[in-house]
Amino acid sequence: MQNPSIIRVMIVEDSPTFRSFVRSQLEQNPELELICEVWNGSDAIKKAEELRPYLILLDLSLPAPNGFEAARQIRELAPESKIIYLTQQTAADIIEEAIALGAWGYVFKTHAAHDLLPAIEAVVSGKRFVSSV
Repeated sequence: MQNPSIIRVMIVEDSPTFRSFVRSQLEQNPELELICEVWNGSDAIKKAEELRPYLILLDLSLPAPNGFEAARQIRELAPESKIIYLTQQTAADIIEEAIALGAWGYVFKTHAAHDLLPAIEAVVSGKRFVSSV
């Protein structure tokens, strides 16, 4: 039987180096279980529907399709999954679009070392999180 306090997480990131960094951050919290890592939007959509992760850490700049389009499809196929964007995009209009698409969190990659785990904690608590500019 699965521990109900375990939070199932999927990473969607095309950079192997950044994916490794995110994995190392998740390993700091024993309540987080990494269930899948994918590098493109189409695999993210398929795995989200198949695995139904609680949390999806999603890059915006993905190949085939990008993070926004992947999020639109994931919202339809796995609406219970919560999305936190991990991205280099800091423009206010992009952040607003992400939130409008139902994102629970928005973490700048440059802030991920100190924002990722607090963002996850906030989302798990039912709150939204956006990195400070």
